[in-house]
Amino acid sequence: MAMHPRPASVYGLPTDIGAAHRGASMGPEALRVARLVEAIAKRGVDIRDEGNLGGPRNPLSKPVDGYRHLDEVVAWNRAAMSMSARILGEGRMPIMLGGDHCLAMGSITAVADHCRAIGKKLRVLWLDAHADFNTRDITPSGNLHGMPVACLCGLGPKELVGLGKHAPALRPDQIRQIGIRSVDAGEKRLVREYEIDIYDMRYIDEIGMRRVMEEVLDGVDADTHLHVSFDVDMLDPGIAPGTGTRVPGGVNYREAQLMMEMIADTGAMGSLDLVEVNPALDKRNATAKLAVDLVESLFGKSTLMRD
Repeated sequence: MAMHPRPASVYGLPTDIGAAHRGASMGPEALRVARLVEAIAKRGVDIRDEGNLGGPRNPLSKPVDGYRHLDEVVAWNRAAMSMSARILGEGRMPIMLGGDHCLAMGSITAVADHCRAIGKKLRVLWLDAHADFNTRDITPSGNLHGMPVACLCGLGPKELVGLGKHAPALRPDQIRQIGIRSVDAGEKRLVREYEIDIYDMRYIDEIGMRRVMEEVLDGVDADTHLHVSFDVDMLDPGIAPGTGTRVPGGVNYREAQLMMEMIADTGAMGSLDLVEVNPALDKRNATAKLAVDLVESLFGKSTLMRD
């Protein structure tokens, strides 16, 4: 689909406030070092780098009432929400560089408010090894990067569920999860109860990535805002070792390329999160470089002779 790409603005959230491992705080810089901004510009996109936002440091404290670092997580997510809202208000595409995946609560809440305000349909593609649908009652750790989807759907502390103008920010039927292969026992029950649409690795193996993406993108039209929330741990750790919660058996390079190209073909992507790149666990920044490569495909770079 030939269309002029919409302008975009990148911003970083250098924190690992919601994660178990330190180091995702270095993700935004690792992505810049891998020339993310230049790669997007090369696709003909008018792109600005807004730099990094600040927020509270990681106190490394134990969970309180089932949540670790709740006040700090709220502060970082408010920052993400207001920045994404500002960028959307300028008619641009927000690209949030994490940091850990708890930060998607802020970016997605801003997108959900924006879509309600302009009367657009919203579909969230959650690309991840994990369903991130924990609550304080079932979490094994209290780490909030395991809870953002639950919070966005109304299950969580009121400070996070009520971040935006509407609570909950999302309905479960607006979410498609792809690449899932690690779900806690309590989470399994909840995602079934909430009828979250999950395309796990077994399903991808059974029917193939092309048919999975056809199902995921079914009904996406000119009136749809696609939000892509890309956790690099969706990818197989053999190609993306630089992330804190590695799970074997993930999406391979060719599957990931096809996924991104099919998303690009819709012309509907309106916002993007790129999270959980942890250069402290990486080999020569390979994970950030691979993420940049895949983002180029999201912006229309084809691996084939179709350009």
